[in-house]
Amino acid sequence: MEETRRDFIKKAAMASGGVLVSKVSWSAQSYKRIIGANDRVRVGVVGFSDRHRGAHMPCFMNHYKELNFDFVAVSDIWSRRREEGVAAWKEKMGHDIVGCRNNEEMYDKKLVDAVFVATADFQHARHAIEAVKAGCDVYCEKPFAETMEDNRAALKAIKASDRIVQIGSQRRSGTNYHAANDFIRSGKFGPITMVELTWNVNQPGRWRRPDLVPLLKEQDTDWKRFLGNRPFEKFDPRIYLEFRLFWPYSSGLPGQWMSHQIDTVHWFSGLKHPRSVTANGGIYQWKDGRRSWDTITAAFDYGPADDPKTGFQVAFQARMHNGTDHPTEIYYSNGGELNLDTNKISPAGGLTARNAAAMNMKPFLLPDMTLPSTERVVSSANTGGDALTSAHVRNWMECVRSRKTPNAPVEAGYSHSIANIMTTAASHTGLRVTFDEKTQEVMAGGKPFKY
Repeated sequence: MEETRRDFIKKAAMASGGVLVSKVSWSAQSYKRIIGANDRVRVGVVGFSDRHRGAHMPCFMNHYKELNFDFVAVSDIWSRRREEGVAAWKEKMGHDIVGCRNNEEMYDKKLVDAVFVATADFQHARHAIEAVKAGCDVYCEKPFAETMEDNRAALKAIKASDRIVQIGSQRRSGTNYHAANDFIRSGKFGPITMVELTWNVNQPGRWRRPDLVPLLKEQDTDWKRFLGNRPFEKFDPRIYLEFRLFWPYSSGLPGQWMSHQIDTVHWFSGLKHPRSVTANGGIYQWKDGRRSWDTITAAFDYGPADDPKTGFQVAFQARMHNGTDHPTEIYYSNGGELNLDTNKISPAGGLTARNAAAMNMKPFLLPDMTLPSTERVVSSANTGGDALTSAHVRNWMECVRSRKTPNAPVEAGYSHSIANIMTTAASHTGLRVTFDEKTQEVMAGGKPFKY
């Protein structure tokens, strides 16, 4: 019996690392060995959004029976989406779903043990705080926070709780990303010298909801609750439904796309945030009233704060025109490159014997290798059933059971949010932005950045 228990714990640990997520078989007998495993975990959603419908729902359905989870409640302040959510989940689960006008109603009724947070970008951190204070485990979409005030408050609340919080940075559950992390951290890659990140799409309708906007009426929702701690402005259905296009409700390209890719930089390097950021861009193509840029280029300096001569640069470029829909992430060392678009390690650009001899150095060339892969990352919105997101949701569900740390804990969200907010500050001010370790503030022009 003891041997069986140890074997189960070992498998659980390996699966929580993401490497064996598609190989480990979890039986009902295995779960009976975990305290409380016979209790069905009741799940709800905060915000029945496109992301939840297109991603969380199919991924949850992939695993809920095996892991003894149930979906029971939908909280949404817009009556239309609340009703749609109740109907959609009732069809999936085959039983009644409780629709709640707001989060207080859902938590006060003690309906749920865990929630998906799938609301507007600027609301994620605050909704995560509400959830853990209500005693719920959380799968929280990224970006985790768009201001340092929210970022610090959420980190503090979650760390003070015993709740399982998974940030929606699904690359952390990809077998290829785990293999890349292992290779870099083994020392075989050599010091990172440069990282190039791109995310370009040609999707004029991306983040637009023209058919839905006319249907939203102020009396059918709670505009004041939607605004939360943001400055008041009059009701605007475009801001409500197309929030990704409107700062300060979303940073747009940095929060939506860069937050995924910069998270791998923090993971692979062990660094928590950039030393400095500069950024530039604008609205060059889509003159549709949006506030968030459709094109951005950002340059990051990474390295130890106490050693400015050591480190590397990261370049991030994104545009919403002339794109291939395939994000690229390429890590360079003096021995070659690690390409997470092709999932290959190669000696391309490495230090050859001829060039090394000129400096009395030894040549350094990486081997030709292929990383294990689930599937190629694409930029299409809410494909949802993809292997990365499914593995990530499963990892969260397993950790809710085992109480182990998930693949993307709150610290990952806190770190990507620092980089995200630094990018926003640099793009809004035109200044070189830094981070104050003591105050945990993003600094622009010697002052904390405020929107």
